[in-house]
Amino acid sequence: MRTVHDHRGPHIALEHSLPSEVTAISPFVDRLMLLLRKCGCVPEGVSDVEIALREALANAIIHGNHGDRRKYVQVTCRCEPDEVSIAVKDEGKGFNVDNLPDPTATENIESAHGRGIHMMKALMDEVRFENGGVVVHMRKLNMRKGAGLKLLTKDPHENETR
Repeated sequence: MRTVHDHRGPHIALEHSLPSEVTAISPFVDRLMLLLRKCGCVPEGVSDVEIALREALANAIIHGNHGDRRKYVQVTCRCEPDEVSIAVKDEGKGFNVDNLPDPTATENIESAHGRGIHMMKALMDEVRFENGGVVVHMRKLNMRKGAGLKLLTKDPHENETR
């Protein structure tokens, strides 16, 4: 891991390899999120990055590596003052990104699978796949507390001139 501070804020870059075991997800994500919060990359109470990362790791371990303990999942995380970016790479054969069923379609509502990528796309500002779906890149912008937030008043007419 590399950490650098400058006038814009912290810069963190790390790479980590996880075994293809679902039980490895929570300890890793908990430690990473603690680091990202301590460095100010992800504000307290914001869980978008955490949820998306858990989903990406679960997909890589379960669907990519099929739980094969001889295979690993590679995680690269970069935190800069304006964004957090994460890449998750498995050792699987990939999948057709354009052939994913819509988890909100009536026939898929009760399915036990198929919501992870949909959630990742809803929570992150950018989600893209490379190498036939073996690598997922996720990016969240303006993670600093208050960055990019619009302040809304309770009464929409409160700021009008009369």
